[in-house]
Amino acid sequence: MKSPLVTTAWLEQRLYDPKIRVVELRGKVLPPTEPPPHYFTDRAGYGAGHIPNAVFVDWQVDIVEPGSPSNDVASPGRFAALMGALGISNDTRVVIYDNAASMFACRLRWCLRYYGHEDVFILDGGWEKWHAEGRPISAEIPRLEKADFTPRVNAGLKATEADILAGLDSGSMQLIDVRSPAEFTGAASRAQQGGHIPCAISLPRKKMVADDLTVLSPEALRECFAENGVALDAGDTVIYCNSGVSASFGMLALEVAGARNLRLYDGSWKEWGNNPMTPKATGS
Repeated sequence: MKSPLVTTAWLEQRLYDPKIRVVELRGKVLPPTEPPPHYFTDRAGYGAGHIPNAVFVDWQVDIVEPGSPSNDVASPGRFAALMGALGISNDTRVVIYDNAASMFACRLRWCLRYYGHEDVFILDGGWEKWHAEGRPISAEIPRLEKADFTPRVNAGLKATEADILAGLDSGSMQLIDVRSPAEFTGAASRAQQGGHIPCAISLPRKKMVADDLTVLSPEALRECFAENGVALDAGDTVIYCNSGVSASFGMLALEVAGARNLRLYDGSWKEWGNNPMTPKATGS
């Protein structure tokens, strides 16, 4: 399997390749213990300077279905319209980056894959690595030609609340929670109720990130997963977080380590924790 990651050197050599669209999603997330709002988009940062020829996507708005309490993926029509406006067709290679250790970038990657577009990669190390290496930066907004994007839903990449409940009943599902330890134990929560889905393994996203904000090497990831009781050969692994953003990074890290049969719980804890009828566990 080819890597879902590309390097800064690789991208710099291809900045103006007409078959590649570079997409930026800068922003930040505050801890749940801070007063809201917790989610921010950095469009101003993009305007001040970005990787040349990159376009901007608002991770909170553009790829989300309006009115969804758990920030679910945008509908096929909404997503297709966005991709078309960005000049992304079904044949465009997409390279995505952010300033959050690829968390937001991975969410867009998952959305593209969910709608059938597999030629999509993450810039390993993102904006911080690019900037630290002194690579070119531009404030120019690229002119885009509209494209046609036809969404083809890959339902196998997405898990629902009903899927989770069925997996708990059968015991056949490996659940991985990539939120913080405080959220896993129930000490902090972004939903009405705290805790975690019963039988879930706690594996905070930060454990899968290197000091320079790149993804850990395949060998280091496999060691991390083994130490935390994660089986790479499970028949059905579902990753969740609060609303499917951090979990998309967890999915990428599992892919890099060689795992298969991966699904993302799109509703995640914002759906599960706000439903009084779903089973919940607290503690470590």
